[in-house]
Amino acid sequence: MSALTCISPVDNQVFATREPVSIEVARAMIRQGKTAGKAWAQRPLSERRDIVMAAIHRLGTEKDDAANEMAHMMGRPIHQFFEFNGCLERATYMASVAEEALAPIIIENSLQFERRIEKEPRGLVLIVAPWNYPYLTTINSLVPALISGNAVLMKHATQTLLVGERLERVFKQAGLPDGVLQNIYLDHETSSALISEGHFGFVNFTGSVGGGKAMEHAAAGTFTPVGTELGGKDPAYVMDDADMDAAVAALMDGAFFNAGQCCCGIERIYVHETRYEEFIEKAVAEVLRLKLGNPFDKDTTIGPMANVRFANEIRQQIAEAVEAGAKLHIPASAFPLDDGAAYLAPQLLTDVTHDMRIMQEESFGPVVAVMKVGSDEEAVRLMNDSSFGLTVSLWGQDAERVAHLGKMLETGTVFMNRCDYLDPAICWTGCKDTGHGVTLSILGYNALTRPKSFHLRKN
Repeated sequence: MSALTCISPVDNQVFATREPVSIEVARAMIRQGKTAGKAWAQRPLSERRDIVMAAIHRLGTEKDDAANEMAHMMGRPIHQFFEFNGCLERATYMASVAEEALAPIIIENSLQFERRIEKEPRGLVLIVAPWNYPYLTTINSLVPALISGNAVLMKHATQTLLVGERLERVFKQAGLPDGVLQNIYLDHETSSALISEGHFGFVNFTGSVGGGKAMEHAAAGTFTPVGTELGGKDPAYVMDDADMDAAVAALMDGAFFNAGQCCCGIERIYVHETRYEEFIEKAVAEVLRLKLGNPFDKDTTIGPMANVRFANEIRQQIAEAVEAGAKLHIPASAFPLDDGAAYLAPQLLTDVTHDMRIMQEESFGPVVAVMKVGSDEEAVRLMNDSSFGLTVSLWGQDAERVAHLGKMLETGTVFMNRCDYLDPAICWTGCKDTGHGVTLSILGYNALTRPKSFHLRKN
């Protein structure tokens, strides 16, 4: 069994190595989790909630160390490590709605009958987290899973190998009983085998479409529910009445923050023909203000991609688009630190078509393509011309117009005059190849619990 090795994109050196556990050890951890989870579920909701929130606050005290560690593991500039702010915001909201979300639904409570629907924890939840935002994506499911009385087995990506250790430690320090939350190191084959054996009450996976298919394939026939969030090719539409300065600033940040390595990052932009030239001029100027560099440099605004092969995939998509007629707007000379490896210069393309991979396949890197459109109808048609459906960002002054367009869009979230944000009060979900998971909001508790009906005849 090969070791799991995190190669830092900063210097291409080994940063961390861990040995994956055998399937026998994994099964023992599963048994421990199930046993611990039964006792945990019997604890009052208020106790479970208090312990979880204590852990989240404890996690916040380690943000400087975590930022340093994350910069080494996946290259995000150290001063852009905002994940713990999001963790606190999301956890606080999910804790605040827990009592409402988990309350029984009372149908009747009379002298003759008591009829109600209760919500029980699913048991042992497997969370498989991605490397791009490993704390935030874990918290989305971890907090409601624990608050609702589940035990959790947590597997993190090799690129962010050490995140699970930190999470397990702070939750234990906050008083979470042994076995309720366990970090585990697994290879893909063992992960699939464990799922196919039906050990889990729920599997939550965030990652690639291929990874999501592997999870669903492993769970086939076990009746294990699987929640998936598999990325996107998120579009934006800049209308004829948009605040252009605000649109450009937000959309370029949405496209290039974290080197574009965000499932809801902006990858396609459609601009009304009356504002197209203005948008391109201002967008190019905004991109040229970015600084590619070492993530430990305080002036760096875009660090290396997490892995050389990710960067090379972007280079290939760009090269194919240019070969097919696309125009590059960012000269190579503007970003001399592009080393042909993990450090990749940001790029903006025009003269693109939907026949190009750059407009169809997820890029997940620092590149954005822009197209001119003549009408709202054309913009909607092009935005829907995608196998993904996570978020859409619409820019204009008329909320009624935006809402009308939003109803026609095949997406999980419609944003107006903002992008690349998760509101914990609104469910995070998608459609098509983005997957069908639901996290956050009061609905986020539904996947992590199962209904049990009581029909009690008293006399």
